[in-house]
Amino acid sequence: MATKKAVCVLKGDVTGTVYFDQKDEKSPVVVTGEVRGLSRGKHGFHVHEFGDNTNGCTSAGPHFNPAKVDHGGPDSDVRHVGDLGNIEASADGGVTKVCIQDAQISLVGPNSIVGRTLVVHADPDDLGQGGHDLSKTTGNAGARVACGVIGLAQP
Repeated sequence: MATKKAVCVLKGDVTGTVYFDQKDEKSPVVVTGEVRGLSRGKHGFHVHEFGDNTNGCTSAGPHFNPAKVDHGGPDSDVRHVGDLGNIEASADGGVTKVCIQDAQISLVGPNSIVGRTLVVHADPDDLGQGGHDLSKTTGNAGARVACGVIGLAQP
């Protein structure tokens, strides 16, 4: 497999562009980019199951979770494939840099995120540890403030 690349243009209350690079099917995916307009602090950052934004970000469905397990953080033993944790905005409304490596998502095969939706949430993801009713399903990360379908990018 040659290097695969994907891109996601985020739209909603905040905006941004996120890139995905994977050298081969055994390599982690490198996620980079920028999100503009977030409030200061941490914001849940997840891949959701469907590449459907016909009804805004709600059409994207739940987190991408082919193994049907509980929500967790990126370093958790048990987590959804789409659980990428949080991104952190250092200032209100500014540019938030995204720089993540993840070994569970992929750009090929059964854990492929291509054609699915990337969602930025209003609140921090508690990584499944918050004790809230939603901790084990969504990380209690709140409203969906931006989303976009992940598509193949030019090589």
